[in-house]
Amino acid sequence: MRTDFDTSIFKSYDVRGIVPAQLNDTTAYAIGRAFVEVLGRKNICIGRDMRPSGESLLAALTKGATDAGADVTHVGMISTDCIYFAVGHYGFDGGIMITASHNPADYNGFKFCREQAIAISLDTGLGDVRDKAASGDFAPSSGTGTVKQQDVLDDFAQHCLTFIDDVKKIKPFKIAIDAGNGMAGETIPRVFKYLPQITVVPLFFELDGTFPNHPASPIEPENMVDLQKAVTANGCDLGAAFDGDADRMFIVDEKADLIGGDIVTALVGIDTLRHNPGCKILYNLICSRSVPEAIIAHGGVPVRSKVGHSIIKKVMRDEDIPFGGEHSGHFYFKKNWFADSGMIALMQCLNVFSMADGPVSGVIAPIDHRSRSGEINSTVSDIPGKLAQIQEHYKDAQIDHLDGVTIQYPDWWMNVRGSNTEPLLRLNVEGDTKAIMEQHRDEALALIRS
Repeated sequence: MRTDFDTSIFKSYDVRGIVPAQLNDTTAYAIGRAFVEVLGRKNICIGRDMRPSGESLLAALTKGATDAGADVTHVGMISTDCIYFAVGHYGFDGGIMITASHNPADYNGFKFCREQAIAISLDTGLGDVRDKAASGDFAPSSGTGTVKQQDVLDDFAQHCLTFIDDVKKIKPFKIAIDAGNGMAGETIPRVFKYLPQITVVPLFFELDGTFPNHPASPIEPENMVDLQKAVTANGCDLGAAFDGDADRMFIVDEKADLIGGDIVTALVGIDTLRHNPGCKILYNLICSRSVPEAIIAHGGVPVRSKVGHSIIKKVMRDEDIPFGGEHSGHFYFKKNWFADSGMIALMQCLNVFSMADGPVSGVIAPIDHRSRSGEINSTVSDIPGKLAQIQEHYKDAQIDHLDGVTIQYPDWWMNVRGSNTEPLLRLNVEGDTKAIMEQHRDEALALIRS
C-alpha cells in the first residue's frame, strides 16, 4: 500500500478531494491505470469541467489509462450528463468525468461509468479500483493506447431535443438560466440555438471554476437568490439553475417561487406517462407524497426507491422504468441509457408548460400543496442507537426501513437516514400544512439532538 495515497477520496459513487493535498497528478495516474486494468476497459472517453485543476488531472488520468493499454478519446469541457451520452451514443466501454460537481473550487474529482453508461459504485467495481490504485501494484503494460479528440456537444444537444414532442410547439417563453459559472454555460447555448422562439436571460455563463458569484449548488436556497431576482426583474415565465457539472437542475416559477426537485419529478413523470401510458415511474423516498399521487392520477405506477444514482439506475434497468427522479435534482431517463440529465428534464418541463393554458405556477399548484422541511443534518455519535430511539418514540406510526427509517402518519411523515461518509443523520419532514410540518420537524430535531 502506498503511503501517499489517500483512500478517503473514494466515496460511495465517485472520487472527490482537495487538490493537490488529496487529489493530484500522481493519484490521477494511478486511478486511470487502475480503472482500465481492474475493469478491463479498452476504449474509454474522458471529459472535464471548467475547474482550473482539470487540465493537469486530465493529462495524468489519460497517461495512466493509456499505459494500461486503453485507447482514450478526449471529449472536451462538457457536462456530466454529456459523458453518459458520449459513452452510450458512441459505444465507448467506459467513461470518466473530471468534476467535483457542486463542491468548492479547491476540490476536484472523478465520476465513472461502464459501457452503456452503467454506473459504478464501491460495491460494483469502484472499491476494487481504489484498492489497486492505492497498492501501486500494476501489471506490466501490454502496450500504450492511443489518444484522440472528439467534439460531442452538438450531438448531445440534438439528443436532448428529441425529448421535446415538437420544437415548433414550444411556447416563446422568456427563461432566466443560472449556470453558476459551471458547464451549463457551455451546454445551454448549444441546445437553445435550436429553440429560437425562447428568450434566454443568461446568468453567470462564463466558465469559471473559482465560482466568483455563488456556489454552483442550487439545492441550497441561498444560491437561487440571483435567479429569483432575475426572473422578477425581467418578467420571465420561469427560471432554471444548474449545478457545477450541469447534471442537476432546479426551476422557479414566474413568481420566483422555488420548485423542488420532487415536484419536477412529478412534472416529468406526467409528461413521460403521455408517451408511455400506464408505465412505472420511479421516485426516491425523500420525495413529497404529492409525487406518487400525481403519478397515480395520470395512470402510472409509482415505484419508491432508496436514495442514490447507482441504486436508482439499477432498479430502472431491472424493471424497465422509463423515468425516475430525486428530490436532489437528479432525473433519470431510459432513453438516455438510464442516466441522469438536468437538460433533458428541462426539455420535458417545457413540453408540460407549453401545453398548459396558464402560467407555470398554475401547472405547479395542483401538485405542490404540502410543506417540506428540506434536508437537515445533525451530528450524531451513535447513529444506530439514535435510529432505534426514534422508532420507539414513534412506535404507533407506519414504519419502514427502505432507506434509514421512515415514519408515516396520515397528515405528515419523516425520513431519517445516516450519511455514508460522516457521523450525520439527515432529516426530511413533510406535512399537509406548514404548521404541521414545523411542529413535527422541531419535535424530531429535539429528539435527534438530545
